[in-house]
Amino acid sequence: MSTGFFWDERTMWHGGGNYAFTVPLGGLVQPLAAGGLPESPETKRRLKNLMDVTGLTSDLAVTSAPEASYEQLRRVHPALYLDAFKALSDADGGEMGHHAPFAKGGYEIAALSAGLAIGAVDAVLNGAHANAYALSRPPGHHCRSEGPMGFCLLANIAIAIEAAKATQPDLRVAVLDWDVHHGNGTEAIFYDRSDVLTISFHQEGNYPLTTGGIDDRGAGEGVGYNFNVPLPAGAGHTAYLHAMDRIAIPAIEAFAPDLIIVACGYDAAAIDPLARMLATADTFREMTHKIQICAEQICAGRLVLVHEGGYSEVYVPFCGHATLGALSGSKIAAPDPMARALQSRQPGARLDAFLISEIDRMAGVLGLDTP
Repeated sequence: MSTGFFWDERTMWHGGGNYAFTVPLGGLVQPLAAGGLPESPETKRRLKNLMDVTGLTSDLAVTSAPEASYEQLRRVHPALYLDAFKALSDADGGEMGHHAPFAKGGYEIAALSAGLAIGAVDAVLNGAHANAYALSRPPGHHCRSEGPMGFCLLANIAIAIEAAKATQPDLRVAVLDWDVHHGNGTEAIFYDRSDVLTISFHQEGNYPLTTGGIDDRGAGEGVGYNFNVPLPAGAGHTAYLHAMDRIAIPAIEAFAPDLIIVACGYDAAAIDPLARMLATADTFREMTHKIQICAEQICAGRLVLVHEGGYSEVYVPFCGHATLGALSGSKIAAPDPMARALQSRQPGARLDAFLISEIDRMAGVLGLDTP
């Protein structure tokens, strides 16, 4: 069976208007590309272009999907937010949350981004594809039920889960978020529920500053179904793979979901401008391989990756290509042009030993002691 690849050029047309994340515009500050929005379309467009050039695209089942309907969005977001978002989008665009601007027509593009995630989940659950990847833009894992945050306008993964549960109410879903920033929106939406397991690997103290603590385990019926893994800055290939083996895989195995979704950000990569981690394209390839084996053993291979962050226009394409190659089993590779340089910048043996001990300590705090 094929790997579905859900994408649409229209999502590349999302913009933040005349907006800079941290730099004021005007005076002697020259305007920046894409209005200064670090969540540039070029990271994702260049990934698709690289896939086209290498031929990987031909090994995937490429398709789009309809926009998420108002009814589908309402299962996660209140009408008060959606109606205000639509009204501002129909005007000239603007900003309604923290660091989440949009231009005119942003509502429809965000609904399409969520629709790609819905389409990917539906295709895997109905057996049309063995697994799938949604190149969603704008991203979604920071968006809370009540409003946007951190470049995220709609909670793409949560919307896709609720769309699936509308027809399969007993569906159990595990969400693994390896974006370098804490998946606070996804966490908050499912924080008091036991039917969705949420796991977030993130750089400690990056973004948001006030969420992502290891002691945040859920509330009410959701206690024990939320795992945060705040990794120290400088964590690289070995630490990420150890966290997969020591925390993510055991937690998912214990939960035994019917579907696994990965919030697939590439901003843990070593040259990302918004993080201080040292993952490489090989890291993402190996993590994908590990979660794919887990899915095959637990839920008949039902696995969906939904694109989140990643802000290096040069390196995101190679990380994404490695991920999609692993997911699809394609023999077509895009050799990492930075592999040698990044290998020499990986943590040394002493730092890796410390990071492994920290991950083991966190596993114990999370109730995942070695059998």
